[in-house]
Amino acid sequence: MIFDALIIGGGVSGMQCALILGSAKNKHFAAHKKIGIIMHQRASHLENALFNNVLGLAPKTLGKDILIEGKEQLTTLYPHVSHINNEKVLSIRKIDGIYTIETTKNSYQSKIIVIALNYSKPFSINGLNKYIIPHKKANPEKDRIQLNNENHLIQKGLYCCGTIAGLRSQFAIAAGSGASVATDILTLWNDHTPTKVHDKV
Repeated sequence: MIFDALIIGGGVSGMQCALILGSAKNKHFAAHKKIGIIMHQRASHLENALFNNVLGLAPKTLGKDILIEGKEQLTTLYPHVSHINNEKVLSIRKIDGIYTIETTKNSYQSKIIVIALNYSKPFSINGLNKYIIPHKKANPEKDRIQLNNENHLIQKGLYCCGTIAGLRSQFAIAAGSGASVATDILTLWNDHTPTKVHDKV
């Protein structure tokens, strides 16, 4: 099986991207798309986060709970989005327009890849090293990195979102970044017609 879109990273930006892509399942241009997310969360900054300043989240919400509840939300609402658990990505390479992703356990192929990892070193995915640059918005003393991109796009079919895209480490920013990439992908699938997905009462 070849995925149409595969997200690497199960933090805020990655899960938000997956939720938006999953929510388009009834649209004609997305109905048969194969979507997956590699939920490697071991190094997520959410593990020790506490949120009081995020619209829509109850005060004192814990990041570690969001990691669990986000996966449950994605599974319950959009079960067609494949979850790949307990695998770490080792390399990404592009051959004839298709990306091959090697993990610690398996190999996958996808037409589109979204990198949704955090901005900490080391960044150890072979094939992406040439895109690594110093983070433009982080405190230089923290020595953070990002992937060189223009409006989340690294190259054709390869996106990044969240802090690895050069954004600041704030929950709302990361979620918005993941949603932005998802709507860019939906726009691409919808024959380049600007696209968003809203649920209505």
